[in-house]
Amino acid sequence: MSGKVSGETSDKILFYIQENNQITIPELAMKIDVAERSIERNLQTLQKNNKLKRIGAAKGGHWEIIN
Repeated sequence: MSGKVSGETSDKILFYIQENNQITIPELAMKIDVAERSIERNLQTLQKNNKLKRIGAAKGGHWEIIN
């Protein structure tokens, strides 16, 4: 996978999280039309780069975009 595709996926993830901060990985995968594992990798990268933060538990928590 090229960096461009991954960057586009990350941008889409941030867009959908901005719309609904309680969106799930399966929902993101369906909306973006990529594998759940790809979403997980992108989420990890976004968290590592301090662009995204998970607040609360996997179930019942939400995402927070860091500006």
